[in-house]
Amino acid sequence: MDPILVTNILNVVYEITTLAVVVLGLAVIFGLLGVMNIAHGEFIMIGAYCAFFTQANQLPFLAAVPLTILVCGLLGVVVERVLVRPLYQRPFDTLLATWGLSLLLREVAEWVYGKGYKNVDVPLSGSSGLMGADYPTYRLVMIAVSVLIVGGLLIWFVRSATGKRIKATVNNPELAASVGISVTALSRNTFVFGTCLGGLAGVMLAPLVPIQPLMGLDYILKSFFVMVVGGLGGLAGLGAGSGIIGGVESIVSAVFDRTAGYTTVLLIAILFLWLRPNGLFTRA
Repeated sequence: MDPILVTNILNVVYEITTLAVVVLGLAVIFGLLGVMNIAHGEFIMIGAYCAFFTQANQLPFLAAVPLTILVCGLLGVVVERVLVRPLYQRPFDTLLATWGLSLLLREVAEWVYGKGYKNVDVPLSGSSGLMGADYPTYRLVMIAVSVLIVGGLLIWFVRSATGKRIKATVNNPELAASVGISVTALSRNTFVFGTCLGGLAGVMLAPLVPIQPLMGLDYILKSFFVMVVGGLGGLAGLGAGSGIIGGVESIVSAVFDRTAGYTTVLLIAILFLWLRPNGLFTRA
């Protein structure tokens, strides 16, 4: 195959799979708890700063994974208990509360690391040959890991007892509580799980993007676009939204520039809000 064509195809696949992982944590929280966590982008930022922290302290790159789970998990527990739990069933109030949290987290990051950009070395440098094209090895690993994360979560959600309890709680929390399911604990764990997914996405992206306190804004906007297009139909909506938004942005950016790509996906999101406000998939 033509190496240029293969490279462009891999770029599209990379954009789609990484965007799916970026959105995954927000989709879990919003789709299962009805909470629009506006601070999701800041949890991605925290993960990226954890990767920078491990590098600055001469630790292996993978040490950022348990550190991120620890930091985002503890923060998620506190946020869910203090900020989110009193506001369940009040979507607009949770949106405002998590928006305030996002501002606070940005200020804390700026106070600790300043406004300047930080960089993380790529853990797997160089490129690998694939179908006649040389493609960055780390990006290929990210594609594989992203597919494993999304696919593994789908299998776990469908087959595990916890996944069945979550579905029961989403469909009818009162009935779930009456049969002995701890709705409070399940909601807390779901929220914490979503924040940890956001942090892990930040770790994965850290070697490829400039790290700074405002970096989460771009990711929360893209996540919103994906959910507008895909809807709240679980992982089907996540896959459809990521495929359309990530694929279109990658193709248009390759043909024109990044600004044109971003403008195009913005227009697509506006059209969906106007013509199909529930997205392609809606949760039954």
